[in-house]
Amino acid sequence: MRHCKILVINSGSSSIKYRLFDVRTNNNKHDAHYDLLTKGLIEKIGQQGSGVSDHKQGIQVLLNQLVASRETGLSSLNDICAIGHRVVHGGVTFGHPALITDEVISKIRDCIELAPLHNPANLAGIEACKELLPQTKQVAIFDTAFHQTLPEHAYIYGLPYEYYEKYNLRKFGFHGTSHHYVAHEAARLLKKPLKKLKIITCHLGNGCSITAVKNGKSVDTSMGFTPLEGLVMGTRCGDIDPASVIFLADKENISLEQIDKVLNYKSGLKGISGISNDMREIKQAARQGHHRAKLALDIFTYRIKKYIGSYVAALDGVDAIVFTAGIGENEKDIRQKIIKGLFNFLNRKKVKVFVIATNEELMIAKQTFHLVK
Repeated sequence: MRHCKILVINSGSSSIKYRLFDVRTNNNKHDAHYDLLTKGLIEKIGQQGSGVSDHKQGIQVLLNQLVASRETGLSSLNDICAIGHRVVHGGVTFGHPALITDEVISKIRDCIELAPLHNPANLAGIEACKELLPQTKQVAIFDTAFHQTLPEHAYIYGLPYEYYEKYNLRKFGFHGTSHHYVAHEAARLLKKPLKKLKIITCHLGNGCSITAVKNGKSVDTSMGFTPLEGLVMGTRCGDIDPASVIFLADKENISLEQIDKVLNYKSGLKGISGISNDMREIKQAARQGHHRAKLALDIFTYRIKKYIGSYVAALDGVDAIVFTAGIGENEKDIRQKIIKGLFNFLNRKKVKVFVIATNEELMIAKQTFHLVK
């Protein structure tokens, strides 16, 4: 039995989440076992009074914590054989995990315009780890990578084709690591190869997306060029008529920047209900007879049902439907409301419905290990 410790890093704009896994392999088997040794969070990076001025200092703090902790079993930082970094956007360049080099860093930097809030923070974590642990292999795992298998007819928009050629203006999709993980878990539960299954995965949290997975590959997904497209979410509007944005800007006399804030932060469940983006608060208000709260729930579940139905058609059938993330895992009545209408045209005996807790960090650890082993 051999051991390899994999550190998973998720660098946000003002935080760093981390998990350390012990990977055990047997010489006679291809399977690896992943044990979570510890996890943690460095918060309020760069904020007054936090004591952590930047991501490099944040990484140094977490590395010190790992060595000092008895749970990790680290005698030194050299015991970490690889670091897996979550990177939100890989553009059209990255369809698979990538061993981090200067060239890869440059290409991740090129994708900043596609994810200006996330990729800079992801890069800050990568560059800090490179400086502090220069001999340790590092791997980038991209949220968009799983969706790079979308066929052209699924990712091209009905815009002049030249905009795709000039700017890569196309559907990218997000939550890829989560969709990939729960699809694998569904196949395991069905005791069938993922390459022989048609699965619809529903990642429902504050951000929501649905993916059609055919023979192990993403063939369509609800989020698009940005995470704004698709379902009604916590604060995002999802699909709307593009002309309504022009209409609203004119009537309200507001800038594109202000429109962006409306669509991303003031819409969705929060905008419809007028209460909150928290599903628990909305459900409580709906039970008390609040019309807009009930309307928000109805729109939320209706949109999900429509997407699942369209993906059943796109897949030419379905073997399993998977619910995951905060709402998907914990809100049984929401799941039942979605499934109830679907089974009027699906074969209930053949289509399995699973609730699977997503584990993006574990998926990152697995992909990192398989690349470096």
